[in-house]
Amino acid sequence: MFKYNKGRHSVFSLNVHLIFVCKQRGKVFSDNHLAAMQEIFDKVLDDFEAELLELNGEKDHVHLLVSYPPKHSVAGMVNSLKGVSSRRLKEMFPEIESFWSVAKSKNSLWSPSYFASSTGGAPIEVLKKYIQDQNRPD
Repeated sequence: MFKYNKGRHSVFSLNVHLIFVCKQRGKVFSDNHLAAMQEIFDKVLDDFEAELLELNGEKDHVHLLVSYPPKHSVAGMVNSLKGVSSRRLKEMFPEIESFWSVAKSKNSLWSPSYFASSTGGAPIEVLKKYIQDQNRPD
């Protein structure tokens, strides 16, 4: 069952699956880094009135599942998530800056690209059929 959220002028259920990859696919992260990221991402998403539903990752990338309101763009959230997490992780774990993939890429932790996919809801064909079946006026 969908969880619907209410804004001042909207009812919505917007969820996005995000994947961020380390620069040069460097094997940077440990479990401690992922735990710290969870706290960092939670705080950043609070500013967007968004919620981190799930986070996990491997040594070279992280997956996030985020529920967010329609007044914010995915690109805006991604920019803040990547920027703040890069800065905070390097403060909390100074060894990250000396890791080869970060050091070789002018101190950038994340690749500039990312993956984003909308999630949930009915399949596209079901939605198309529902819209086609509306009682269109003559």
